[in-house]
Amino acid sequence: MKLISFLLLGCLFALPAAAQKNTVGKADPNKKTQVVEVSCGKCKFGLPGKSCALAVRINKDAFYVNGASIDDFGDAHAQDGFCNAIRKAEVQGEVVNDQFKVSYLKLLPEEKKRN
Repeated sequence: MKLISFLLLGCLFALPAAAQKNTVGKADPNKKTQVVEVSCGKCKFGLPGKSCALAVRINKDAFYVNGASIDDFGDAHAQDGFCNAIRKAEVQGEVVNDQFKVSYLKLLPEEKKRN
């Protein structure tokens, strides 16, 4: 009985840690919000680098993100992770020294694939 209680308690504490968030920062109503593509800069946008890192693509230009991590949004190497998928996101920030300094990033719901 103690073992079952211990396992149930462990699961309850593990759930929040495993939860995937979809927002970093808080939107500033006084700043412009734009919709961009977000993914792994190395795997999906062809940016130079030795490891996987979060990047945004604005128009046709891609920039690594400063202020949010690829792991903030779950496992990057999962089937739907950033190393395997390009997602849309609302962002606020600016390009500084060839990096996108993000103050707000919210993943948008994935579009359903049409047959």
